[in-house]
Amino acid sequence: MAVLHTIKAWLYENVLTDDQNDYTARVSAERALSTRDICQSAVERGGADINAAAMEHAVELFHKEMGYRLCDGFSVNTGWYNASMHIKGVFTSPTEAFDPEKHTVMAEFHQGVELRKELGMVSVSVLGKAESGFFIAQVTDARTGSVNDLLTPGRNAKITGGKLKVEGSDPSCGVYFVNAQDGARVKVDAEDIVENKNAHILIITPALAAGTYHIEITTQYMGGGKLLKEPRTALFDRLLTVA
Repeated sequence: MAVLHTIKAWLYENVLTDDQNDYTARVSAERALSTRDICQSAVERGGADINAAAMEHAVELFHKEMGYRLCDGFSVNTGWYNASMHIKGVFTSPTEAFDPEKHTVMAEFHQGVELRKELGMVSVSVLGKAESGFFIAQVTDARTGSVNDLLTPGRNAKITGGKLKVEGSDPSCGVYFVNAQDGARVKVDAEDIVENKNAHILIITPALAAGTYHIEITTQYMGGGKLLKEPRTALFDRLLTVA
């Protein structure tokens, strides 16, 4: 197939293995697009025969109804993605009831046939090894086992990456949750950083309101017992959800 899209990626040391010579590619992400952005693009680039505001309204109605029907136990297949509900957690007997403290209901989305076709027209431009090695690779919610998806306030979350250790006298150093809707920032209390290491940080997730969040880590740590004069910040570009 013809190449219609190009994605840029940096290579980072793979902190999830012991091999010192393997790397993982992380997309050099463009900014996150909202429903409004996509609808505007569909009109300006795609030549949609409906105005952007009307399209946005229709998409919001679709998403609202889709979420409602998913929660009734239906699965959804749009061609571009498939969505269905799953229950995580162990039941210890055939008569055990669902317990929200042990079990979690989750929606899972997977690429559909149309998206697979589009992915066949993507090329990847590898930009080389990322210089700083300071990055967030993944976030795991201890209660649900969810990776790069759900957060549970009051429970542990493990942040994995490189050169993450929070160190330095600058008051900005710390772990932050940034609300994706309004930009409000919540800093994790220092005593709620349970483990503070180069390759991972274990925290207690603060009492966040329902919504979607980015994680930021600001630190002066640079490895080898040295500190930077000025703090630097790593932003995790995946959105995390508090239900």
